[in-house]
Amino acid sequence: MENELHLQMKRISEKLQQLLKKHLTLQKENEKLKQELGQSSLRQDHLKAELDRLQQKTELLRLSKGEMNDPEKKIFEKRINGYLKEIDKCIGMLNE
Repeated sequence: MENELHLQMKRISEKLQQLLKKHLTLQKENEKLKQELGQSSLRQDHLKAELDRLQQKTELLRLSKGEMNDPEKKIFEKRINGYLKEIDKCIGMLNE
């Protein structure tokens, strides 16, 4: 009986050790994945900014070549007016 209890305790202890090792491994993996996710998010933000910059450049080139139709010109003018409003707002905040 005592020997059987000792064996059960030993098995429980071994399983607990395995669980602790697995837990530690999963914690390390989780931390690594969080870092990778952070790096991917930064990269994605950079790529979005680059895409926006290239789209703006394309619009400017199309406008300068006269390749924009009226609806595209109106959208472009709206965007420019939005930028001007933002600039005015920033200037106003600097003057306060």
